[in-house]
Amino acid sequence: MALKNFAFKILKTDKYARCGLIETHRGNIQTPAFMPVGTQATVKACTIDDIKKTGSEIILGNTYHLMIRPGVDRIKRVGGLHKFMNCNLPILTDSGGFQVMSLSKLNKIDPEKGAIFNSHIDGKKFYLSPEESIRIQLGLNSDIVMIMDECPKNTKDYELIKKSMELSLYWAQRSKHAFGHNPQKAIFGIIQGGLFKDLRIKSLESLININFDGYAIGGLAVGETQKEMFGVLDDIKKDLPPEKPHYLMGVGTPADILGAVKRGIDMFDCVLPTRSGRTGLAFTWNGRINIKNNKYQKDDTPLDENCDKFSLNRYSKSYLNHLFNTNEILGSMLLTLHNINFYQELMSSIRDNIKNSTFDEFHNKYIDKL
Repeated sequence: MALKNFAFKILKTDKYARCGLIETHRGNIQTPAFMPVGTQATVKACTIDDIKKTGSEIILGNTYHLMIRPGVDRIKRVGGLHKFMNCNLPILTDSGGFQVMSLSKLNKIDPEKGAIFNSHIDGKKFYLSPEESIRIQLGLNSDIVMIMDECPKNTKDYELIKKSMELSLYWAQRSKHAFGHNPQKAIFGIIQGGLFKDLRIKSLESLININFDGYAIGGLAVGETQKEMFGVLDDIKKDLPPEKPHYLMGVGTPADILGAVKRGIDMFDCVLPTRSGRTGLAFTWNGRINIKNNKYQKDDTPLDENCDKFSLNRYSKSYLNHLFNTNEILGSMLLTLHNINFYQELMSSIRDNIKNSTFDEFHNKYIDKL
């Protein structure tokens, strides 16, 4: 039986906001979609079964971390990342470019060889070229593969960003060639160019000419303000190919997501709900809650009395406060699940409001609250 090819279709639009469906042979993904981050073949503090119960339809893995530990050959030996981590959901893998910039102890960029860097774990030297990044992602058996790009630190240096963007375009061509013909999988280009409109437009136009299955916006969530991030999206929203998925990498807060959907974004990933859950910060429809605050010691109400998934509404704020203040791991597990579930409730509400042509009202109600 032939596997289903990767496909994307728009179901409804509300101005620039779009409700769509990504089709893969592992299952369909409703968009706008949030992808929980499973950096090292696990969504921290959660089982895959629980992740699925939140309504998550796709997760993210990372080339940089998995090539270092446990290594692609070990994962490939058992048939890929899905079998290795017992996950039958579609998986998108980042190329590793951002982690090379942010985590490696020493790194050097060579236009031909790619990134030459030392592991942040033990200092071992690695070489990550565009071809090697794609080889690793195909070895992981990823469903959506990202091109190898250079992700520079946040800077106002136009010439530096221009040079980096041009290098990323060169690597994009090489990545596409290395990907070859894989109709059941997808490869996304990554738009670079910092906060400069002309560079972002040039990057996007060049990537469209190469022809990718989707287009991601990279080089954001690196220290710029929300206003600056939205400005970049406003600069390119009219030029993003309407028939392809649009993915904003590494973003973000619920308010970031609302504002980005308003500007035509379909896909998101961020460590915020899981990392916050492990450190005692909960996202709710009434705003954020720091459960470690003393005021919750005698609060016997749940974080969300309407959430019956995982029986999360059976745990009081007082009990959760106790778990965190005694460093009990159950607190991190419960709050992480709560946050991922909240993010998926948010995405479901976004989709419903786009379908009902009420997204602007929904956006305006929650943009300053969440």
